[in-house]
Amino acid sequence: MGINEIINLQRKKRIGIMGGTFDPIHQGHLVTAETARSKFLLEKVIFVPSGQPPHKKGKVISNKEARYLMTVLATSGNPYFEVSRVELDRPGESYAIDTVKYFRSKMEEGSELFFITGADAILEIVNWKSVEELLECCTFIAATRPGFDLGALRDKLLEKLTVNHLQKIIPLEVPAMAISSTDIREKVKKGLTIKYLLPVEVENFIYKNNLYKN
Repeated sequence: MGINEIINLQRKKRIGIMGGTFDPIHQGHLVTAETARSKFLLEKVIFVPSGQPPHKKGKVISNKEARYLMTVLATSGNPYFEVSRVELDRPGESYAIDTVKYFRSKMEEGSELFFITGADAILEIVNWKSVEELLECCTFIAATRPGFDLGALRDKLLEKLTVNHLQKIIPLEVPAMAISSTDIREKVKKGLTIKYLLPVEVENFIYKNNLYKN
């Protein structure tokens, strides 16, 4: 991260970060980020492609530079979106707590940090590294599909988290969450269309670089 990026962070009061493998990034990610930015009055949403996600051990994921470039292409048209290489350039496995603490260290005291992710990922948050410290450092925005059972989500989390920690997780309904990276990869592999599921720049990048064929 350059000095100008750090200075910009220090001037801001409410920042969102959105982590993920982005393999590939799609409209669901973008609509979720923009919906969260608008609803929670975020100054910026910073997309953070994962470097070595520990929950993806044993699974094949695309080259980190390809995932980074797709994220840059997808977000370049929104002046409120940025992309950070912090996890890509950090050695070892990528943990949310390390990323959150990194951004907290760049923000002035009193600023608020929001971590945007899907409700499916939130269900696994109890297994994340240093989860209690993580929930004290930021507020989680849990993007859900329409009709998602929020009661079941709350009951599941209450098995491992306190009520105070649960209050740091806020659901956000986003229709576009029905789109998935897994489905897009399968469609490419089978030769099916992926048009309108992701930005055309990302679609072209996938075909030009022959991603997801094998």
